[in-house]
Amino acid sequence: MAIDLTALRAHFPSLATGLAFFDGPGGTQTPRPVADAIAATLTGPLSNRGTVSPSELNAERAVTDFRAAYADLLHVPANGIVHGRSATQLTYDFSRHLAKDWKPGDEIVLSRLDHDANVRPWLQAAERAGVRVRWIEIDTETMELDLDSYERALTPATRLVAVTAASNVLGTKPPVRLIADRAHEAGALVYVDGVHYAAHHLVDVPALGADLFVCSPYKFLGPHCGVLAAAPEFLETLRPDKLVPSPDTVPERFEFGTMPYEILAGATAAVGFLAELDPGTGTSRRERLTRSLDSVHEHELMLRARLQEGLEALGDAVTLHSKAPDRTPTLLMTVEGRDAREAQAHLAARGVVAPAGSFYAYEPFTALKLEDPALRAGLAPYNTTDDVDRFLDGLAAFL
Repeated sequence: MAIDLTALRAHFPSLATGLAFFDGPGGTQTPRPVADAIAATLTGPLSNRGTVSPSELNAERAVTDFRAAYADLLHVPANGIVHGRSATQLTYDFSRHLAKDWKPGDEIVLSRLDHDANVRPWLQAAERAGVRVRWIEIDTETMELDLDSYERALTPATRLVAVTAASNVLGTKPPVRLIADRAHEAGALVYVDGVHYAAHHLVDVPALGADLFVCSPYKFLGPHCGVLAAAPEFLETLRPDKLVPSPDTVPERFEFGTMPYEILAGATAAVGFLAELDPGTGTSRRERLTRSLDSVHEHELMLRARLQEGLEALGDAVTLHSKAPDRTPTLLMTVEGRDAREAQAHLAARGVVAPAGSFYAYEPFTALKLEDPALRAGLAPYNTTDDVDRFLDGLAAFL
């Protein structure tokens, strides 16, 4: 691996506690450069955006730097980057923006694999508009989406397909481009929840075929916020409700109220940090991100293989539900005859942080009849083989 793991971990004050973190899918630990960027911006000088005083210019720079960083990360123009408080908030906002044009007789397609943040906003918008909802089901043998059910769900009346790029509990990565191409052939828009996917892969929104793509920087070393990416010319076609004096330019028309400049600076710093994990000889930030995240992916796959092999060695006492061939380094498991919360507490007492729950994955848990809670182990760039061995030793001791 080209990443210097010792040097990487030294940037994370929380790792000095000795804890081994497996809760990355819920939010990663934060490196010092991200926290420093937040503090430096917040302590200023800082005012509302403007072009006169140094404090106004600092605010303006925080916004433009943020858009440029996420344009590089997601491969869209800078004016196609929308900030939001969270991916959930952005999805609720855009469900309302898009549903303005829906009418009875229209249909949308949702996925049983998705986090509820990419389900409930659309269901509620569809109910208000009198729109029918169809579903892409899960193949319970493979834990992948049943594409035959998708073909049956698509009709000439389909207005929107909402699907995840990676399940936050099973790790399954659906064939998003195939799904998007079929949706576009039917005349539908495609909304992709990339919150879990963007934590493990460099995103190329146009290559995925997504009309709208949402992610959360706090899943990949940044602060708590959400980012939506789309083609600016598509965003120009949407008319959200807004205050009269607020900007009507894209993407500002979708960002309500004063921007959190310090959070934007932290999110920008997270992209910069990722780009330098294994930058190689790349001259552009996008090139450095490509190399760095490829190296992260290799590292996480190695750890996932070690973790999975150790879990399988525990026998029938542990049921591993993550089994799709193409998936992220996130493993969901249940423990035979035991409450996963007890396993969580046992691991925590040994300095291993691995949460138990259903993780807002209401549809997958219901469709697969999974026990709630289940235990989830999700890997992040700073995890080590020692972390994995501590998790396995702790779970074996619990059993």
